[in-house]
Amino acid sequence: MAHGQTDGRKPRDHAPADDSEAVGLAADWADISQGLKKDLGPQLHSQWIKPIQVGTFCKETGTLDLFLPTEFSANWVSDRFADRLSLAWKIARSEVRQVRISVHPRRRAMPDLRLPGESPATAPRAPAPVSAVEALSGASAGLDPSLTFAEFVSGAGNVLAVNAAQRMAAIEQPQFSPLYLKASTGQGKTHLLHAIGHAYAAARPGARIFYCSAERFMIEFVQAMRSHEMIEFKARLRGFDLLLVDDIQFIIGKSSTQEEFLHTIDALLGAGKRLVVAADRAPQALDGVEQRLLSRLSMGLVADIQPADIDLRRKILEHRLTRFGSTAVPADVIEFLARTINRNVRELVGGLNKLIAYAQLTGQPVSLQLAEEQLTDILSANRRRITIDEIQRAVCQFYRVDRTEMASKRRARAVVRPRQVAMYLAKVLTPRSYPEIGRKFGGRDHSTVIHAVRLIEELRTRDAEMDGDVRTLLRQLED
Repeated sequence: MAHGQTDGRKPRDHAPADDSEAVGLAADWADISQGLKKDLGPQLHSQWIKPIQVGTFCKETGTLDLFLPTEFSANWVSDRFADRLSLAWKIARSEVRQVRISVHPRRRAMPDLRLPGESPATAPRAPAPVSAVEALSGASAGLDPSLTFAEFVSGAGNVLAVNAAQRMAAIEQPQFSPLYLKASTGQGKTHLLHAIGHAYAAARPGARIFYCSAERFMIEFVQAMRSHEMIEFKARLRGFDLLLVDDIQFIIGKSSTQEEFLHTIDALLGAGKRLVVAADRAPQALDGVEQRLLSRLSMGLVADIQPADIDLRRKILEHRLTRFGSTAVPADVIEFLARTINRNVRELVGGLNKLIAYAQLTGQPVSLQLAEEQLTDILSANRRRITIDEIQRAVCQFYRVDRTEMASKRRARAVVRPRQVAMYLAKVLTPRSYPEIGRKFGGRDHSTVIHAVRLIEELRTRDAEMDGDVRTLLRQLED
């Protein structure tokens, strides 16, 4: 199955490119890939963009093939990055009219790898190939069926945005429009956009709803101009009852597209329609956007989504676990992930998915050790560099014991328990291995550290005072 932007024509076999063209494509891809790495970050780039292989380019149809190793990765990349890849290639090579994302022909016999617990019906699927005008004719085009309000976990940092989103999706006319969702990468703004679309479709069967990224808006605007379909494009775009536009920051600097988007906003709002946009910054921080467009974007409600705090991260992980059936994830692993992966929710969920996938595919039980081994890149990118020395100082001050007791051989309870707490915190808050931690506590064996970590984790579940002590120390060390 082909994915990504196409013109609706049946895929055809391409003749192999000559050596010079292949070299040129490779050079262009190197530049595009580097730019995407800066935009997406090294983690997402390494997992999804880096595996892409540039295939052949058909000059007759203007179609460029991009290949990925599995059906799952092709679907995932197509769903999330097809517009961005298409736009980047069109900028690099004007003759590229469409990008097709698919599994490499030599890989099609390989099994399809999906996330654990994900059925074929719920696995990500790319939208069917459509033209610029046809893309705007569906009743609820572009919505991901898995991104609903039921699957969105709310907390203190996102309660305003969630309530505003639900109000925007209700039958009653909202008191504000447009709704502008502002959040940094991976905090849930795209999820809320899709959730609004699903809830509004349920409340108003037959309503015309359209979700797109700002990049897709620009691409289809350009395609409509080239194919002389602007009248149809405008009519269908303004005929929607609910328009959802993601990543509006990417519309900056495109004067003709901004002008059309401004007219679209005026037409929709003037007709009592609903508009929701999302961006990674406030309207006033959008460089290169015309003042008139900034005014329209700011005239409704600007709702921030704050980074998820520790409590919300725990709730998100626990909610996500319901998808994985019988796979057991110990409480200490959930606590470890919630505390360590704190940059954004997308990385947090991705880390849990990767950990459980590895455990299921290899038959290993999920454990702290497995989490550290398999999530090295994610953990190192998220960790604040807390040292074991800092932990020992904080614990000694809290329990009023001398610092030398951390490495002493004394076994009095008043000394042993603080030492065990410090070992536990060293394992939770630092990337150090059990042997490395043991060396910082007077050269103790790694088995002693493992015993301490397991004991404190167990005590936290049945001793409220111990759990309170550990929580207090965690707050002190992480502030």
